[in-house]
Amino acid sequence: MATHAADDVTEVREAMHDVSGFWWLWLVTGTAWIFVAVTVLQFDQASVKTVGIIIGLMFLFSSVQQFILAGLSEGASRWIAVAFGVLLLIAGVISLANPKNTFVGFADILGFLFLIVAAMWIVGALVARETDDLWWLTLIAGILMVILAFWTGGQFLIDKVYLLLVFAGIWALMHGVTDIVHAFQIRRLHRALK
Repeated sequence: MATHAADDVTEVREAMHDVSGFWWLWLVTGTAWIFVAVTVLQFDQASVKTVGIIIGLMFLFSSVQQFILAGLSEGASRWIAVAFGVLLLIAGVISLANPKNTFVGFADILGFLFLIVAAMWIVGALVARETDDLWWLTLIAGILMVILAFWTGGQFLIDKVYLLLVFAGIWALMHGVTDIVHAFQIRRLHRALK
């Protein structure tokens, strides 16, 4: 019986080692998010269509990340990641279908969108609290997004258009930094499991 339990632990350890070998994926996605942030934040007179396409791609990219996390998670974490992945996928497809209306629509409901992102990050941080030493980093990013959501909700539409560019860049930047931090955490785990 003890041998069987030891074999199970060994199998789990080997599986975790294999999965954590893909730590570089978080590094790549984090770098990509930072690139998107820099691109969005440099737009002074960008076309509305271009910004709508970038928003759609950001949602699709985030959706793929959520589905990958769902594949690596178990229990409630898996279903939360799947739910957010589906929502982000739908938002991405709609955004790419009509980027001009996407930009105007997103500017109009920007506060609500930031609140959704904040909820996703806060719930993800609290779920990962037991397994992630730096869960608080995602929690802080979520709290900052809540503050941005309520502040943005009180602005006029013309102000929201400019805020959309800035906050989309900030969102991508926070997502990128968080992914890079997670990449090095997973890399440390991978090395520890050798």
